[in-house]
Amino acid sequence: MKIGDKVRFLSEVGGGVVTGFQGKNIVLVEDADGFDIPMPINECVVIETDDYNIPTPAARKKREEEQQLRTAAATARASAMDSQVSEPQSVRLEKPQISVYRRPEMKGGDILNVFLAFVPEDIKAVSTTPFEAYLVNDSNYYMYYTYLSAEGKSWTARSHGLIEPNTKLLLEEFEKSELNDHERVMVQLVAFKDNRAFTMKPAVSVEVRIDMVKFYKLHTFQQTVFFETPALMYDIVRNDQPAKQVYVSAEELKEALIQKKAADTPSRPQTVVKRGGKNGIVEIDLHIGELLDDTRGMSNSEILNYQLDKFREVMEQYKKKREQRIVFIHGKGDGVLRKALLDELKRKYPDCRHQDASFQEYGFGATMVTVK
Repeated sequence: MKIGDKVRFLSEVGGGVVTGFQGKNIVLVEDADGFDIPMPINECVVIETDDYNIPTPAARKKREEEQQLRTAAATARASAMDSQVSEPQSVRLEKPQISVYRRPEMKGGDILNVFLAFVPEDIKAVSTTPFEAYLVNDSNYYMYYTYLSAEGKSWTARSHGLIEPNTKLLLEEFEKSELNDHERVMVQLVAFKDNRAFTMKPAVSVEVRIDMVKFYKLHTFQQTVFFETPALMYDIVRNDQPAKQVYVSAEELKEALIQKKAADTPSRPQTVVKRGGKNGIVEIDLHIGELLDDTRGMSNSEILNYQLDKFREVMEQYKKKREQRIVFIHGKGDGVLRKALLDELKRKYPDCRHQDASFQEYGFGATMVTVK
């Protein structure tokens, strides 16, 4: 039994053409609908053989001669490039080879599902073990892929090539010391089918922000159907939809907030209110509702840092104006902002005097700083 033979099933109705083999005991048979059906070899009988797949001695000799010619041509091109380094050369790139073995299509596999997986080599020593990075193609499509990492605004291709349908491909191996090189990675994909009609899929380019802390925690590596050992999985494409970027860095958030503040005309009174003469009191309301119109998506630490930035901005503005009094209204709350202000004063402005502001005017939620 060989590829191209027509077979009939013994234990059930049906049959088709042999397209490949899985191991020693399973044959893949393409039925009339174009689907590859895995069947035990002893459950099939050959009813028509395809002798065109048997190479004749003349055909074998011709292939050997063609191989020799290709080798000679490649050697000649290499010699020409060595002798004429300064001249631009025209080089034809060889496309990745698609296996002659025709992989069976899986039910539901015409919907793209692609994942980036990190697998520890020794799950019992997760804090020190090297890791393997895999691209998992859970679909009936071939894919040209590029796997990249970023340093600042510069990108480096770490792996590229072709991944076959319903397979996983090892992209690279790396040590724990190389984790920082994987904080920002990107996967680009172009999907197609070979020698089959298919539904066109858009090209995909997905950037993934890798949480380095997860590589030190055992519970973040979970059992999956793709690996025998636990793995950390990131979606690239899920049900034909590319994964959306949900991570926003602190720098990007700060820049967006600054741009928003500059573009918006404040609808509420200014947070700085001067009272008195030349050295009158300057009031700064640090309640986040007074500083920003919208805080959705901001964590508590990001809000605190924004309030501290406002405090530093005012202190830098008045630090050379002796005897200037500044009241920072921070509210009573749980005391986190007040403690942060006092720590900042002791560390950066030790010469300035600070005390609780007037209880009658501000209650317990304000601190007055006098510049010295």
